[in-house]
Amino acid sequence: MEAQGASPDGEQDYDGSAESSPGRRDFLGLVATTTTVTGLAACAVPFVDSLKPQDSLAARLPLDIDISRLAPGQQMTVSWQGKPVFIVRRTPEALAALQSPALTQKLRDADSTTNQQPPYARNWHRSVVAEYGVYVGICTHLGCVPSYTTPQADGADNAGSGGYACPCHGSHFDLAGRVYKDVPAPYNLPVPPYVMPSPTTLRLGENPPGQHFDFSTIEQI
Repeated sequence: MEAQGASPDGEQDYDGSAESSPGRRDFLGLVATTTTVTGLAACAVPFVDSLKPQDSLAARLPLDIDISRLAPGQQMTVSWQGKPVFIVRRTPEALAALQSPALTQKLRDADSTTNQQPPYARNWHRSVVAEYGVYVGICTHLGCVPSYTTPQADGADNAGSGGYACPCHGSHFDLAGRVYKDVPAPYNLPVPPYVMPSPTTLRLGENPPGQHFDFSTIEQI
């Protein structure tokens, strides 16, 4: 009977299997295991990194909005940098009401002196084009999203101009995003940087030519 481990020419094959110690086997097994784990770890790093939140380039790029179907008195809401942005098309009647002393005397910052808008929107209508109001739709009190009230439904309570009401703590803003007195919200609604490259296109996240405004410099969002 041929001895276990014998080579074809009759010599005993001493590859260590017959006389290798348990310590040597454990050492070889440890080396193999370590090599395998190291390889798996190297492969896992890109996968783990892929699970980390990535800074999306798309979130920082300007966003073009088609406003061609926005009728007078209507509002649309879009998402910009993870924030709701209100775009409202104001009627001539609402624009006239925004300049009424009956309304402005009720406002905390009627002249937009607080840094809550770009310099090019520091005017009575707080916008690039008077017909369109553009605001980040987050109440400056505790961050709730205000609801839109049409001028027709608003009546004398807001001098006929319409506006915004915060459902959380009762703050009110007019259709220029200006906050009323004696409400919890301390500031007007923020106006984001934007430009209108055409009468029917509004581009969020880009300033008009020759203008500069860093949205991070506003008082409060």
